[in-house]
Amino acid sequence: MSKVIIKTAAEIELMRLSGQLLAKVFAKLDGFMAEGITTMAINDFVERYIVDELNARPASKGQYGYQYSLNTSVNDVVCHGIPNQVPLQQGDIVNVDITLEKNGFIADSSKMYLIGQCSVAAERLCDMTYQAMWQGIKKVKAGATLGDIGFAIASFAHQNGYSVVKEYCGHGIGAQMHEAPQVLHYGRMNTGLVLEPGMTFTIEPMINQGKAKIKNLKDGWTVVTADKKLSAQWEHTILVTDTGYEVLTLRAEETLA
Repeated sequence: MSKVIIKTAAEIELMRLSGQLLAKVFAKLDGFMAEGITTMAINDFVERYIVDELNARPASKGQYGYQYSLNTSVNDVVCHGIPNQVPLQQGDIVNVDITLEKNGFIADSSKMYLIGQCSVAAERLCDMTYQAMWQGIKKVKAGATLGDIGFAIASFAHQNGYSVVKEYCGHGIGAQMHEAPQVLHYGRMNTGLVLEPGMTFTIEPMINQGKAKIKNLKDGWTVVTADKKLSAQWEHTILVTDTGYEVLTLRAEETLA
């Protein structure tokens, strides 16, 4: 893989702005998500807000030939779910994965939404996946390794009875959506790339309720669990700082606990 790009102070400021704008998108979306709306309606709502209100660009649109502004992954969809006209139903869980580009730099984040009253098992999966992401984020600091991040995520998931999808991972991000390095959500401590201040990448674990095995649908995008059980994912864009980490896409309701 190509060399990891260390961001300059000016580039970090631009990435920080993109991250803050993306957090606003999710804040806006929070009031829109409801039973009965379609994932295509979510796509259109988010695209209009990014373009018309934030004067930015949905970076996923046109990337690799993809024609929509986001991914919506419902229930057993692990990732890369395509927006459609099927209304969301009570009990559904849906991951909304959004990228935003402003002034040439990209932020990437995703969030789980629970539609109406969900099962205890579904709620627990979403909560534990969120916590697993944070277990990884908290390992980020100069001198730590990518293996430390992956080990923390997988250990937490396994301890709570879940499996970790290994085929997809986090990634470096900046002027390009996908840069070096690959950020695996499993690994061994003290192995892999040593983190340096100025690195920016995503941490985005996909955690399955059942087994880790996945399959790709014929549409060429959608990835589902092989056993049809639920899958959840959360994602943030992270900056390695001199003192630890900064979550560039941190949302207003989140605290750095």
